[in-house]
Amino acid sequence: MDQTIRVNPTVMGGDPNRTQMAQPTVMGFPPPGGGQGAGPSLALTVRVSNRYAFAGDRTRAHVLTQISASGAGGFVPGGKRLPVNVCLVIDRSGSMDGSPIQYVKKACEHVVDLLTPDDVLSIVTFEESVEVLMPARRVTDPNLIKQHIQRIVAGTTTNLFDGLYAGGAQVASVPMAGYVTRVLLLTDGEPTAGLKDFGSIVQQVADLKSQGITVTALGFGPEYNEELMAGIARRSGGNYYYIERPEQIPEVFQKEMLTILGVTAKNIRLTLTLPRGVTVRQCYGSPPELGARHAAITLPDIERGATVTKLWEVDYDPHAVATFRTAKAILSWDDGATGQRETLTANAVVEFTGDAARVPAGADPLVAQELNSMQAARDLEKTMMGMRTQQLNHADLTAALNKTQQMFTQQGNTEAAKTVQMATQAAQRGDTGGAEKTLIGTIYSLDLGKRS
Repeated sequence: MDQTIRVNPTVMGGDPNRTQMAQPTVMGFPPPGGGQGAGPSLALTVRVSNRYAFAGDRTRAHVLTQISASGAGGFVPGGKRLPVNVCLVIDRSGSMDGSPIQYVKKACEHVVDLLTPDDVLSIVTFEESVEVLMPARRVTDPNLIKQHIQRIVAGTTTNLFDGLYAGGAQVASVPMAGYVTRVLLLTDGEPTAGLKDFGSIVQQVADLKSQGITVTALGFGPEYNEELMAGIARRSGGNYYYIERPEQIPEVFQKEMLTILGVTAKNIRLTLTLPRGVTVRQCYGSPPELGARHAAITLPDIERGATVTKLWEVDYDPHAVATFRTAKAILSWDDGATGQRETLTANAVVEFTGDAARVPAGADPLVAQELNSMQAARDLEKTMMGMRTQQLNHADLTAALNKTQQMFTQQGNTEAAKTVQMATQAAQRGDTGGAEKTLIGTIYSLDLGKRS
């Protein structure tokens, strides 16, 4: 085992061996330049569940990695933010007729108002057929774009997959270097035309992600498939929203756009390198790529002011009595402030002791709290399954949800506590579908590990 020499994060330069992917040349879309002279936007810290471990036994432990984005992240020197390349993919099936379509138009106009000529926008609508209402173009004439938006009218069935893929093609038509890319998919129903299979759709979304395209899934009303929408978000690294009422559509669109406009770090990869005698069992919420002496995950874009926590479960083999580095965390990302590929490292350090009585005093309460949150996410999954199968009566369901809500409140996770409360209220009024849609969003948010 390596003796620990240093435990503070070490800032390193960009990777000189990194190969840049060739980007196609598209007229009108030169890659925007990064900033110069700014410091990296992210910080990395590592904590262990216990700074002591008994040397004579095989030990189960946890490593908590925390990534924080500075409040100024996402802005290059001079106050300019990273430009975005966004496609709005809008369901205009027959069920969207009336007030939903009107609120969608309002939401799309809000998006236009948030963008500048440095940004790229495209709009795709779908029903039985798919229409590219506006191909990818810079936002130089907001009024003309709004005229296109007002042309949206309701049609017939729901060809979700073809609409989603057409949106991905619009984003991909622009060289992506320097842009924050996103597809915003809004639907109110199950796929009823085109590709309908859940697994096939989610796999195609994974292909979009491999091209650098993130999909945010916005489900509206009581009829859409929440598992499909959450699966789309999970496989692409996007966000998931449940929109209960038409009048909420503009607010949610604006919330998501403000998140996108604040992105400071893209193409994020977090790796744990491991010495002999240490094994990664899992990373909660993010199945890792496992190698002989490392485990790695990719992370979604991070916006300014956000913190992302990832909890790793590890095993230590019996060790000699000494202090060892049990893992080295390596974080790399494309930085919006510096315009470069940045890298940070930090160490997990444990003292292996021959005195078992010392071990309880070394526990880290913050890591224990994060473990409780991950366990709460699994408990919510069980509660949701019990609700679906009607194995939980009303009293037991309410008690289970209230218990989880209280735990989040005590931890200071007000956002999770609020969404669990919303699910409880929906279940109490008999809206089990709304409760499930809310709980899936809560579970996904917990697995992402991101907090503002």
